[in-house]
Amino acid sequence: MKKYLIVIEKDESGSFGAYSPDLPGCVVVGGSQEETEQLMYDAIAFHLAGLKEEGMPVPDNKSSAEYLLVPEAV
Repeated sequence: MKKYLIVIEKDESGSFGAYSPDLPGCVVVGGSQEETEQLMYDAIAFHLAGLKEEGMPVPDNKSSAEYLLVPEAV
C-alpha cells in the first residue's frame, strides 16, 4: 500500500478541487471536502490500476506538506 499526498482547495463558489503532486493529471472536483476526498481516493486507485495495466511504473511518494506559523503583517 502506498501513501500519496493530496492537496484540497476550496474555491470562491464553495466547491472543492483536489490533486496529487506525485500523480500528474489525477484531479477531481467535488461539492464538499468529504466528497472530494472520496473522489480523490477513487481517482488514485483508478490511476494506479491504469498505470499497472499499461506496464508503467507506479510513482513513489515524493511530496510532503507542512504548515508554517508566520506572524501576521502589521
